[in-house]
Amino acid sequence: MFAKDALSYDPLPLPDRAGYSDAEMQERAAEFLAHMQRRHTVRDFTDQPVPREVIADCIRAAGTAPSGANHQPWFFAAISSPELKARIREEAEEEERKFYAGGAGDEWIKALEPIGTDADKPHLTTAPWLIVVFAQRWGEFEDGTRFKNYYVPESVNIATGVLLTALHTAGLCTLTHTPNPMKFLNGALDRPSSEKPTMIIAVGHPAENATVPSVAKLKKPLEEICAFVE
Repeated sequence: MFAKDALSYDPLPLPDRAGYSDAEMQERAAEFLAHMQRRHTVRDFTDQPVPREVIADCIRAAGTAPSGANHQPWFFAAISSPELKARIREEAEEEERKFYAGGAGDEWIKALEPIGTDADKPHLTTAPWLIVVFAQRWGEFEDGTRFKNYYVPESVNIATGVLLTALHTAGLCTLTHTPNPMKFLNGALDRPSSEKPTMIIAVGHPAENATVPSVAKLKKPLEEICAFVE
């Protein structure tokens, strides 16, 4: 962390060290790949409760992500209140109706056709938890003095990826939702203007009849997403 007063650099011995053999690394990497290949975005949830502490531990995991100057410029609002979820759904669907009525443009709407989305977002009230991710563009000391945060989008994106992985590892399904604009979330959750909402994550168990679009199973091969320079 950091403080208004200067902090000295204080190196510590590396507290954790894996020390796996090449064969063990390969095995663990392959196991993790198989684990992540079972992660699916779903839009059909049940209202089966999820313990608060499960969500808390997943958010704690997200909080371990690296960040610019270790400022940790993120905030996660975890919501189970039916009344608040209903308000968020109402305001999100209002923005979505504008989006699908022409605000997005023809090319964007066409790109969404294989995904099967529309302005109706029942997951926002059915899923037991919504997690709203905020990016803290700047912070304030106790006396009101502002300080700058660094690499905010990059830091928050890494933390969000860790969060999604943690939720999947806990056995939960997720749906990332990004209504545009999202300023209404600051008011709904009483968050300061220094924080920019980046997405809503619906979290819960999939419904018995849950489906995924077939195109979601099409992933680019390694040679299209990676180049090894040796």
